[in-house]
Amino acid sequence: MKENRMKNTRSVVSAQHSGLESSMTRRAVMTLFSAASVALSPVAAFAQGAGDGATAQKIANHFSSVKTMMGEFVQFGPRGEQTGGKFYISRPGKLRFNYEDPSPMRVIADGRNVVIGNMKLKTWDLYPLSKTPLSLLLSDKIDLSNQKVRSVKEESDLITIVLGDKSIFGDSTITLMFDPKTFDLRQWTTTDAQNKDTTVMIFNVQTGVNLDDKVFAINYEDVRKRG
Repeated sequence: MKENRMKNTRSVVSAQHSGLESSMTRRAVMTLFSAASVALSPVAAFAQGAGDGATAQKIANHFSSVKTMMGEFVQFGPRGEQTGGKFYISRPGKLRFNYEDPSPMRVIADGRNVVIGNMKLKTWDLYPLSKTPLSLLLSDKIDLSNQKVRSVKEESDLITIVLGDKSIFGDSTITLMFDPKTFDLRQWTTTDAQNKDTTVMIFNVQTGVNLDDKVFAINYEDVRKRG
């Protein structure tokens, strides 16, 4: 099962046009950090014991302790389309995803709002940060109580946590995969209400970096003009 999952994740099919990339990116962001992946059905959750919640919270505490990070990512959409780029995170509430060419997408969270921009079409979509899953994952402290944890699976080379909460993720679920030794985040998969997956893998990650606030600045005047 694990081999099939990794093979599916590594499959590379180029995106055909910016419309695909735009819809793929919106789905990934609005159910961000989205059911379980091809090998993990969202309706086939593992049995969760008391220790599972403790394990999940321990990992969440480690993840939230990292105040700044940057690195590269590769995103795989539900139709096999692929794109990549660089990301930047600064807690609390700040994030930027710069997609590389030919994708025209930009995603920026400045602590108050999240914008998804299409640089080719010159359009921006604006959302309150508090109304997106990013509000949970970019907070100073990630709270996985209140039944947010659907399941936890510990393996020798991977810890997989499935999260689901209608108040945060709607009808979507999110599967987070961590290194079992360092608790570092490796990838996440979002699954929407139509059971379509979007997977993001991160690599070349640096933590504790100095990031200028300008990285996360949103040009609200431009957003108002083109939103």
